[in-house]
Amino acid sequence: MTSLPHTGGLPQVSLVDVASYLPGAPIGTEYFTQFSRSDRMAKNVMFRSPKSRHHVARDETAVDMVEQAVAPLRERHGEDAISDIDVLITHTQLPDNPVLGCGSEVARRLGIRPSFVYDVHNSGCAAFVHMMAIARMVLQSTPARTALIAATQNCAGPVFTQSEIRKLAHAPVPGDGCGVGLLRKDDSAPILDIECRTYPEFAGDMEFSTNGARRYWEPGEGQGCVSFNESKVTKVLARGNRLVPEVAFAVCDRIGVRGSEVDTFVTNQPNRLFLRNWHDALELPPERHPDTFDSCGNMFAAGIPVTLDTENRAGRLPNGSLVLMAGFAHAGDFAGAAAVRWGAAR
Repeated sequence: MTSLPHTGGLPQVSLVDVASYLPGAPIGTEYFTQFSRSDRMAKNVMFRSPKSRHHVARDETAVDMVEQAVAPLRERHGEDAISDIDVLITHTQLPDNPVLGCGSEVARRLGIRPSFVYDVHNSGCAAFVHMMAIARMVLQSTPARTALIAATQNCAGPVFTQSEIRKLAHAPVPGDGCGVGLLRKDDSAPILDIECRTYPEFAGDMEFSTNGARRYWEPGEGQGCVSFNESKVTKVLARGNRLVPEVAFAVCDRIGVRGSEVDTFVTNQPNRLFLRNWHDALELPPERHPDTFDSCGNMFAAGIPVTLDTENRAGRLPNGSLVLMAGFAHAGDFAGAAAVRWGAAR
């Protein structure tokens, strides 16, 4: 058997391919403007609306979305590439069942029997990078050879179109979508480095409340939604502007490149201000920092893989190019970055 390439004594792991799924037809901002009310938060740059976004249907589950996103991988790599998955890792923004994740059901739907199934509920908008790190660790330390990671954002339709929530300034910002990645223990598209950082001091600055004393699982009135107050929004802006470049530069330093040498910089897609500030920090032109915000909104954890897939399908990721992914989660309690030599051996 041919020996596997090693990095620092460990087998090399590649991000072989990505694919994505966007539910339904695009929904214009006019859907929300008919319900909007006067709100000081509407003037905040954090909540400037995209032109359109996608919403999941009421009966569409996270498992449905992952199955749709995986379909192109199955077509491109063959049935065996999916049926032989050893590691399955999922992140779902709004679990369909609050007691358990969707990993086992995804495995059943895809007809696979992985040795390792993990449902990751932290790391938010940077979950794709986090799942890459976990998958790489498992592949490098066990006989497992392939992994599938899936990031599903499915709360825009169910949560942000509620009769009271849709009036709020930030309701038009989120969009739904799902992105998946196929990882393999080889050097075809090597993961060069990953940086993951947890900031527990910022935990709790983003809340999920019913605008009252009722817990979300208790009976009563009040519609649940993620919320910030204005003072916390200011802090989140400052943190996001700092955290994403910090983890991105940490990866660049270790692989021996400058930020300006990155071919494609793919981040989560929270708003236009962050996107501009992040590529400015790396001294990159906007065309090297893909932007799906105006067409898809803030897709949280799905933002990185959906944007990466969009660039790949458009032919804007040449083989051998350096792709850097980075994002931060929630109010700044997690940030991560990963560098990949895209399709190096294709």
